[in-house]
Amino acid sequence: MGEQLTTSAEALRLFFTEDIYLVNNDNKILPDVPSDIRPAPVVLASVPVIEAVVAVDVVEPVVFKYLGKNQKNILILVNDGQNEVSTDKGKELLRNIVKALQLTANDFALLNYATYRNTSLDTLKSHFNSKLIFAFGVTPSHLGMGEQSVNEIIMYGGAQLIFSGNLDQLADDQTGKKTLWGSLKKLSI
Repeated sequence: MGEQLTTSAEALRLFFTEDIYLVNNDNKILPDVPSDIRPAPVVLASVPVIEAVVAVDVVEPVVFKYLGKNQKNILILVNDGQNEVSTDKGKELLRNIVKALQLTANDFALLNYATYRNTSLDTLKSHFNSKLIFAFGVTPSHLGMGEQSVNEIIMYGGAQLIFSGNLDQLADDQTGKKTLWGSLKKLSI
């Protein structure tokens, strides 16, 4: 076998395709690190722990207690702080109005607004999906509206509204009942 040592630059270029660097090696021996050197102790400063408290207003949906099944999306609001609906005289008037409109308890939701003061009309309208709202003793200002006519049909956000006096007082008001009845006949139920 021949000599395998070559000094030809062309031949070496075929074998060595990467760069080669010459490192100067002085072979110096470094002294040992003395064993008495120790790392400095770590001092932990006591840092007070502050718990982050985020104030979040939790808006709980209002649960309305009402009578009826609201199948025709008709909301009847009464405002009586002493009775569940009204006095006997007021309840009788309400029965006559409901009967004259050919409604049953399945058709409407009857809510005493005195229990839910400061509830806006929009909240009531969206909760009950109301197309028609009768408000007896509940004024437009109670519901966050401006002044409105009494015993007349008002359109608000796709719903028909009629504001009237308290049932107990309306039972004795012949003129108010006649005006209300005139408006009730114009309703599209």
